[in-house]
Amino acid sequence: MKSTLPSKLEDLPNIGKSIAAELRNIGIMNPQQLAISDPLATYRALGATMGKRHDPCLFYTLLAAEHFLHSGEKLNWWSFTAQGKARLAAHPKR
Repeated sequence: MKSTLPSKLEDLPNIGKSIAAELRNIGIMNPQQLAISDPLATYRALGATMGKRHDPCLFYTLLAAEHFLHSGEKLNWWSFTAQGKARLAAHPKR
């Protein structure tokens, strides 16, 4: 994990006010909590609380945040499209 994490979710690359608010709605209040969460489980929890299936781009955004939190490297969410599609295919929702 990156040694110095931002203090607010909105300080993470690709995470804006709307996504930060949704993360807080499921109990993820800060980057430290997001750093230890599973992106796929978080993605599915967000869908469950909002009562709809989210666009997979949200999952790719969570993968980008995970990457930043563990490496410090800022990448655009779309850099994680192939990885995200593979993970979603490998773990279909039941």
